[in-house]
Amino acid sequence: MTPRDRSLAVLVAVLWGANFIALDFGLGHFPPFFFAGLRFAVLLPLLFFVPRPQVPWQWLIGYGLFFGSLQFAFLFVAMHIGMPTGLASLVQQASAPFTVALGALLLRERISPVQVAGILTAVFGMVLIGWHRAQSAALLPMLITVCGALSWALGNLCARKANPQNPLHLTLWIAIVPPLPMFALSAAFEGPTAGWDALATALDSPAGWYALGGLAYTSLLATIVGSGLWTTLLGRYPASRVAPFSLLVPIVGITTAWLILGERPHPVELAAGAVVVTGVLLGSLELPRRTAPPEVLEPGDVSAPARAFGPGRPD
Repeated sequence: MTPRDRSLAVLVAVLWGANFIALDFGLGHFPPFFFAGLRFAVLLPLLFFVPRPQVPWQWLIGYGLFFGSLQFAFLFVAMHIGMPTGLASLVQQASAPFTVALGALLLRERISPVQVAGILTAVFGMVLIGWHRAQSAALLPMLITVCGALSWALGNLCARKANPQNPLHLTLWIAIVPPLPMFALSAAFEGPTAGWDALATALDSPAGWYALGGLAYTSLLATIVGSGLWTTLLGRYPASRVAPFSLLVPIVGITTAWLILGERPHPVELAAGAVVVTGVLLGSLELPRRTAPPEVLEPGDVSAPARAFGPGRPD
């Protein structure tokens, strides 16, 4: 990856890591399924000014289903039933090894030994953080969050197969997929009017104002800017090259949760976070292949190509 694209990948990690604070604010007022649909529904008016990306419908719908619907449905429900914000930002990044494995399995993408070492190093650091944090977290929210990470990985592959000319257009147009199924799930499990009542009373309390701020951040910065840049990078590079950067998200998520929500990280988590950063750096590098040095010919010797076909003939 070029230094510029590597910097953009880091920017996406920062935007998505801070996004977990915005989600925490939003889920403090809105029901989870309703909030998952609302974050994309607010983008629908923009589609009147954005042409539909010229990509096959199955990849657009697949990206919207896996990345837009299932990922956030699982994540929001997990956070709603007790998944700590910092730990959610960590477990969600299981999408990186999922993406690499699925890219190699389904798209036949090659993975270099250096990338494998980087991924394993980053996963090792992530497991250390998860092991330390899981001592105070219930199992069910973690498993639900892992389902969200798997959905994110499948969405990454759909975005790569779509390969749009303008990734921002694809990012905006997947907004047509999540609202209806998420609002239907909200009506079925959260009550027909629960979400709409929360929206109508959002301006009546500080929690409602925080929730609206979180909605603006997650829709505009995390979705349009972050996902737009992410889709651009997935179109330029193999998924195995881009996915490791998502492992930086929990570092940002845990740090912002510490600064804003008071979730203090343990020294073990900080040390393991350094391991994650090292692994991401290795996973994003591609070392030049070694080539054999040119053969030095002695006077009177035949060239290598000629030797391959037999002794040389004098002129």
